[in-house]
Amino acid sequence: MTPPRPDTLIRAASGEPENRPGGGPEGPGGPKRPQQPVQSSRGLFWVVALLLLTVLVFMFMTTPGPGKQITLGEFRTLWNNGDIVDGSVVIQEQAIVAKQRPATSDESPTTISIPLNAATREAWADEVSKITDGQVNIKPTSPWMPFIFTFGPFLLLLLLLWFLIARGLRSVGGGGGMLGNFGKSRHRTLTKEMTGVTFADVAGIEEAKDEVGEIIEFLRNPKKFTKIGGRIPRGVLLTGAPGCGKTLLAKAIAGEADVPFFSISGSDFVEMFVGVGASRVRDLFKQAKDSSPCIVFLDEIDAVGRRRGGGFTTGGHDEREQTLNAILVEMDGFSSTDGVIVIAATNRPDVLDPALIRPGRFDRQIAVPLPDLRGRLEILQVHARKVKLGPDVDLERVARGTPMFSGADLAAIINEAAISATLQNKDFVEQEDLEEARDKVKFGRAKKSRVREKDENKLVAYHEAGHAVLQALLKDADPLHKVTIIPRGGAGGATFSLPEKDRMGFSLKWINATMRVLCAGRIAEQKAMSDISSGAAQDILQVTQLARTMVEEWGMSDRLGFVRYAGTDSQDAYVPERDFSDETARIIDEEVRRLVDEAYKDASRILNEHWDQVEAVANALLRHETLSAEDVSTLMRGGTLDKPTVSELLAAEARKPERRPPPADDAEPEAPPGALPSPA
Repeated sequence: MTPPRPDTLIRAASGEPENRPGGGPEGPGGPKRPQQPVQSSRGLFWVVALLLLTVLVFMFMTTPGPGKQITLGEFRTLWNNGDIVDGSVVIQEQAIVAKQRPATSDESPTTISIPLNAATREAWADEVSKITDGQVNIKPTSPWMPFIFTFGPFLLLLLLLWFLIARGLRSVGGGGGMLGNFGKSRHRTLTKEMTGVTFADVAGIEEAKDEVGEIIEFLRNPKKFTKIGGRIPRGVLLTGAPGCGKTLLAKAIAGEADVPFFSISGSDFVEMFVGVGASRVRDLFKQAKDSSPCIVFLDEIDAVGRRRGGGFTTGGHDEREQTLNAILVEMDGFSSTDGVIVIAATNRPDVLDPALIRPGRFDRQIAVPLPDLRGRLEILQVHARKVKLGPDVDLERVARGTPMFSGADLAAIINEAAISATLQNKDFVEQEDLEEARDKVKFGRAKKSRVREKDENKLVAYHEAGHAVLQALLKDADPLHKVTIIPRGGAGGATFSLPEKDRMGFSLKWINATMRVLCAGRIAEQKAMSDISSGAAQDILQVTQLARTMVEEWGMSDRLGFVRYAGTDSQDAYVPERDFSDETARIIDEEVRRLVDEAYKDASRILNEHWDQVEAVANALLRHETLSAEDVSTLMRGGTLDKPTVSELLAAEARKPERRPPPADDAEPEAPPGALPSPA
């Protein structure tokens, strides 16, 4: 667990149009280009012709002969009866063919044949010659037929495969040869009209706007800087957690500067062919220099920019290192008048190669952290522009209840709330829709249809009541928001807090209070049920991580002092770092155990002193399933809740009369019982 980063920055608005540089015959940024006439390729014709020829050859080879097939005995009978036309017996390679006299003079002779194979050819041919006294015609066999019959299909198959492969390589190579297109850059060229994003769509990032404003000013007026000898930064590295708006900020820079925007991902440089990545890098920067001033945006640059020489490579230069070397050379080769600025984005700046982020390449690193309270409110307002909000919606309350949420998470909350309101046939989004959307994004969908056993339901109720009561009693813990026993995501219940402010770090008082709240669930269920369950697994994980981070990273142990023992998270090695002795490792384990035990004992003492309040909250959870902070406060003061229980709500819903649609204007009124039908 690491302390939170400064919450000073941004998240951008949603609703940017889909970027399709080739979306139609007329691009958004230029005149309509005449479409090239599609030339019909004759390759498909030859493929079909070869296939047909192959089929015909096989049909010719496998057909035993035309006409009616007979046996050798039937042929002897026909010959002796004089039913065979004189001079019509022909011995071929695969059959003996003859013509049978018709029954009447009006009919034509019928062709008959005796099929032959390799085993019977010579014997039956001699027998037919004896039957006819040598009145047979022998058709000579072509010397090429055995060869064609044996090797012809394989040759045709090889020719077909060669033709298809050559044709595919020609289409891939284009004008640059067989493999010319593999070395071409696969970037997308975007313009202001295609991105549709400006700084008006970016919220909560005033400091970052000021810092990148210098780059925009240089792209608009480069002579202003070169007049007194200044040099604009050649590269800007955007760092931050996923979903904070790094890509959107780069698009906003391109939209504000109104210059070409070359966008490509780091993974697009790597291909199965060695050297293709470096070739694509050179092609990308060549096109960028031809289109200067412009912006080159490299998204997820850590895919190719990782530190060289690390990990478990086999030595030499692999494809990724060659690509990185090409990027280093191209960025260092810029002159002051190139007018090309490289913007890269990554959420792992710690693994990048030092040569990549040195001054002269990526001169600046702009942090895009998670938004603070004011930033979250601005982001919610931006995303809520296209959503109809009800009069009871309080976006500031939602922003206060979403600490450590990224801009993407906040956009998902607004979208999920709009979907929920639509499915319930509401005219606008209400506050309860936003609350449910926040819980759904953070913890998962509520499983209201799940039916639990009575004892399991009681155990979950006491578990959550222990968390809720201790969180309400400890002043250093976050204020309680609500508690529920409705399963959500992978949890059987949940206790929600509502921080009053964003934290720049974690204080010792808050950590101790949070650890005691985490221990209270297991303690309450053990005291109420005389048993424990696996439902406290997540609580145990969190309290252990907090205690170990206190000892190893934050120096909050008196025995170990002001020393850091945690290793560096480089994710380049499989063996964790350890710069301390076995004795120190034993002391670390003892200190972690001591902190957890102290929190557990203190939580047990507090719960024993306020057990009546725990029982009141647990019984109310069994009746109502969900309690707000006001409900918990009322119960802890000894009051009662006057809202209906879940059973009462279900019974009232079942008693509601079935709503029938009103009768049509031209419908006949319903006749009273026993009335006779009208004669009409």
